[in-house]
Amino acid sequence: MPPISSSAVLLRRIDHGDYDLILTFFTPGRGRLSAVAKSAKKSRRRFAGVLELFSVVDIVCSYGRGRGLPVLQEATLKKGFAGIRGDLMRTAYASYWAQLIADWSEEGQAVEPLYRLLLHCLARLDEGRRNPEAVSMLFQIRLLSIAGLAPNLAGCRRCGRALQDLDSERFFFDLAGGDIDCESCGPGSGRPIGLSKATVRQILWAQEGGLAKADRIRFSPQAVAEGGRLLEAFVPFHLGKEPRSLKFLRQVRGAR
Repeated sequence: MPPISSSAVLLRRIDHGDYDLILTFFTPGRGRLSAVAKSAKKSRRRFAGVLELFSVVDIVCSYGRGRGLPVLQEATLKKGFAGIRGDLMRTAYASYWAQLIADWSEEGQAVEPLYRLLLHCLARLDEGRRNPEAVSMLFQIRLLSIAGLAPNLAGCRRCGRALQDLDSERFFFDLAGGDIDCESCGPGSGRPIGLSKATVRQILWAQEGGLAKADRIRFSPQAVAEGGRLLEAFVPFHLGKEPRSLKFLRQVRGAR
C-alpha cells in the first residue's frame, strides 16, 4: 500500500512494549488513523516533543509487508497547544473531546467538518479567553449536528407548537426522544432535564449555519449550566456509555 501523508491531531497514545507507542490520530481525509511509533520511547531525538496529546502534526506512515498497523515514519509539529496541556481543566475538556471523536469516528472514514471543528475548539481552548464550559458546549452541539443526532428543540413534541408560538419559559428535555415538552404539557416519563427558553434558543442558534456564525454566540451563564448538563447526558446516551474522560472532567470541575 502507498504511504499515508496527512495533517492530523493526536487523540490518544498507548505504551506498546518497552519502546513503542500506539497512536490514534484524527485526520481530515481519512478520519481516525492508528499507527505505531517504533522506538518512540527509547530515542530522545526521534519524535522529540512532537507526539504530545492534542498536537497538530504532519505525519507520514507506511505499511509493512504484514497486516499490522502502519508505522509512523515522520512527524512534524504544526501546533502544540501547550496552553491546554499546561492547565488541568483545559486538558480535561480536550481529553473528553478527543475520546468522543476516537469512539465516534471510524478508521478510514473522512469527516472533514468534524476535523475543522476539533481544530477550532482546541484553538479556542488554548487561547484561554473563553470559558472552557462554553467552548465544550459549542463542540458538543456541532458534533451532534455533524453526526445527524442534533436534538429536536424547535417545538413541543406533545402539543406540536413551534418554539416561537409558545408562552412557556421552561421546557423539559427527554433524553430518549431527543426532544422537548413545554411547561403546559408537562414533562413526560423518565427524568427530564429542565431548560429555559433562552437556553433552548441559544442551542438552536449554535446548531444552525456555519461554524464561524456559531462561534460568535456568547452563551449566558444559565445556558452554559443547563446546556452543559443536557449535552453531557445526551452525547453519552448516544454513545451507549459514559466516557472515562467525562468522569475525569467532572472530578476536576468538582475540585475547583
